[in-house]
Amino acid sequence: MAKAAAKAAPKAAKAKVETISTRQLAVQIATKNELSNKAALALLDDTIELITKHLKKGARVRLNGLGILMVRKRAARMGRNPATGEAIKIKASKKVAFRPAKELKEAI
Repeated sequence: MAKAAAKAAPKAAKAKVETISTRQLAVQIATKNELSNKAALALLDDTIELITKHLKKGARVRLNGLGILMVRKRAARMGRNPATGEAIKIKASKKVAFRPAKELKEAI
């Protein structure tokens, strides 16, 4: 009976975390550096494009004060389908990894 009561109780609401978009970052950059919003957004889009290009090549991207972005290879492995429990093969893949800088760790 206690288990049924526990399941019926509503889950605690998670705290809503604010998400900042690229456009919002561009507006903040524009006001701080006396640029137009359009120019700041173009600058930010170009930066993201360049970071993506270098990561595709396999390079590490160091952003001083923020951290290092790099591509890590994940080997193929065996896993389980959570619905059926059936063993499945998960193919090898590449993932973007982020290692925060000391300054970022201390700031947070």
